[in-house]
Amino acid sequence: MNPHAPSVTLLQASQSNPTLARLMDIHRQSSERYQAVSALIPPALRTAIKAGPLQDGVWCLLLANTATAAKMRQLLPALEAHLRVCDLPVASIRLKISHGG
Repeated sequence: MNPHAPSVTLLQASQSNPTLARLMDIHRQSSERYQAVSALIPPALRTAIKAGPLQDGVWCLLLANTATAAKMRQLLPALEAHLRVCDLPVASIRLKISHGG
C-alpha cells in the first residue's frame, strides 16, 4: 500500500467501479428490507439473523442455527406481506444457516 497515494472513499470507488457500485446497491436494498421487518422479529432472535443478498427478487436471511430457522419459517408470510406494504416487495425470502462468523 502506498502511504502517499490519495485516499478514496468507498462512494468514490463505487462510482468508478460498476461491480462495486452493484454490490453496494445490493447491500443497501437488503439493509432497507431488514430494517423494515426487524420490528416483526422477536428481539431474542435478532442477534442470530443477518441480512443477506437480494438477487433476482429473492432475499436471503442468514441465520445462526436451525432453531432460529424454524421460528423464522413461521414468520415468513408476515415478513413478505410487510415488505409489500412498505413498497419493498420480494418474490420470496430464503433462509440460510450461516456456518461461521
